[in-house]
Amino acid sequence: MKRTTLAVMTALMAMPSLVHAGKDKIKIGILTDMSGVYAQIGGRGSVAAAQLAVDEFGGKVNGKTIEIVSADHQNKPDIGAAKAREWFDTQDVDMIDDLLNSSVAIAVQKVGAEKKRIVIVNGAGSTALTNKECSPYGVHYAYDTYALAKGTGTAMLKQGLNSWYFITADYAFGQALEKDTAQVVKDNGGTLKGDVKHPLGTTDFSSYLLQAQGSGAKVIGLANAGGDFTNAVKQAREFGLMKGGQTLAGLLVFESDLRGLGLATAQGMQYTSGFYWDMNTETRALSSRFLAKAGVVPSMVHAGVYSSVRHYLNAIKAAGTDDSTAVMAKMRELPINDAFAKNGKIRTDGRMVHDMYLMQVKTPAESKGMWDLSKVVSTIPGEVAFKPLAQSECATAKK
Repeated sequence: MKRTTLAVMTALMAMPSLVHAGKDKIKIGILTDMSGVYAQIGGRGSVAAAQLAVDEFGGKVNGKTIEIVSADHQNKPDIGAAKAREWFDTQDVDMIDDLLNSSVAIAVQKVGAEKKRIVIVNGAGSTALTNKECSPYGVHYAYDTYALAKGTGTAMLKQGLNSWYFITADYAFGQALEKDTAQVVKDNGGTLKGDVKHPLGTTDFSSYLLQAQGSGAKVIGLANAGGDFTNAVKQAREFGLMKGGQTLAGLLVFESDLRGLGLATAQGMQYTSGFYWDMNTETRALSSRFLAKAGVVPSMVHAGVYSSVRHYLNAIKAAGTDDSTAVMAKMRELPINDAFAKNGKIRTDGRMVHDMYLMQVKTPAESKGMWDLSKVVSTIPGEVAFKPLAQSECATAKK
């Protein structure tokens, strides 16, 4: 009798997600930047995107009500990890989405692995999430630094822009973006003229831009995003870097950035994205629904949150349970076909593979409206855009 009781207790302790699955509500946590440099990229828009997906699902799955909760991680890994632990331990949150900072995303993904809960990253870009920091419960969904570098770096090198200097945000995302782009430059016969790191949330880029100007590089690669990116571009214009013959490469660009800069400043810039609101009938329909809810067109991150929440709920429905292990297996099994991705697939290392797009910012004369900002130059197939699984350093990936 004692041996039987001990065996049952041991089995229950080994399956915390199955015990968790017995509750009558599905809770999804949107952990994002609500007030910092990335707030416009994700923030309240990511909450709206998740809610849009839930509303389109009818608010229930397998008879269980779906609830969205949200919090601001303030771009601090300790705050993000603490909130994730609180949500998982005391708030019965089943899945966390968005995570607009690579250092935060890595910290939260570790908590998810420990607690056997699913963590889906849309806002952060570091490829470490599907390499050394991968998790059997982690998904890297919208984009990563390898895909950004592959698209924008390759395109610019083909134009003869073959010497580069980097201005880089000094944390996991910026470092990964510079590293991946530098590798593309070297692989294509280009040269590296140096780099300079700046803190997150920098307002004065003058010293960094002067160093970039002095390097003589043809391209100044901006390995940053959000407010850091727009501040750097505006100040580069003021310093006359482009008039002096240097080209700015925006390695991660969003619609909110272009609106803030204005087309007169940003025109002609090429960048890589996983989504653009005006690509086709389906993306326009999603964007119209999102615009009505959030007041802006969806960014790549917003569209990724919408799609990933839908895919997560579809996996719960197909699995017949919200047990994280069963749902994760079903998420890998089911293809993703929606306004964000066609025939998207989640690999064993957690990378969601889908097509990416080389974009170009329109001129003021080309634009026909407030959100008519860019055009698709070319499609980059998913198997080309993302690092091959055979090169993944993820310990749990099946090579």
